[in-house]
Amino acid sequence: MVAVKGSQSGSHIGRTFVKFSKIKQHIYSKIASGEWPENHPVSSENALATQFKVSRMTARRALQELADEGLVIRSKGSGTYVAPLKSQTSFMAIRNIADEIRARQHAYEAHVHVLKQVPASLQVAEQLQITPETPVFFSVITHLENGLPVQVEERYVNPAVVKDYLKQDFRQITPHEYLSAVAPLTEASHQIEAVTPNAHVCEWLELTKPEPCLRIVRRTWSDAGVVTYAVLTHPGSRFVLGGHLTFKA
Repeated sequence: MVAVKGSQSGSHIGRTFVKFSKIKQHIYSKIASGEWPENHPVSSENALATQFKVSRMTARRALQELADEGLVIRSKGSGTYVAPLKSQTSFMAIRNIADEIRARQHAYEAHVHVLKQVPASLQVAEQLQITPETPVFFSVITHLENGLPVQVEERYVNPAVVKDYLKQDFRQITPHEYLSAVAPLTEASHQIEAVTPNAHVCEWLELTKPEPCLRIVRRTWSDAGVVTYAVLTHPGSRFVLGGHLTFKA
């Protein structure tokens, strides 16, 4: 395991994310509960800044991140509104796991096992569209809900797009949160399969014996190109993939 210490800049980013993460969780909860249906107006930057005791810039950043991810639509002069259901679908599939856990009023924490630079294998190079052996950033993080591991995230990051990835303290912010800020998502691909975890994944998930797991293989793009190639593994006994959709008659 690699001991990880947050830099001063990483700590500052972490504190900022904690502030606007609360705003994001508040808005998501309103939408998920049905209290704010599609096209419902969202609280203004000033109202959110007052409610959560943050700067207007922080409130604006939270709303803009939700807009970038497709949950809300911002219209200059008329405000921010809940996005139509069709627009929300891709966002719902790429939600930040910390937000999901906290929205359930559960405790979230992360264990960072690996955070280092490695040469790209043939498979990783193909996924990131780079030359084999090119240095890339690699992290392995276990996400926990109420102290129980629910996801192992193995992620390769393109340094040409995200140069400061290794400087972040991912016990304070998730890779999703950080990458959404520095390389906003423009495109993503998914592959979902049932697998039997290897010994390393069993250890990270604290499984006493192998059990069926759900694996999501994901690539994401920004305007600068492929950003990450990630493998997300969930223990079948602790994870349900699904959602709730409401359709108008």
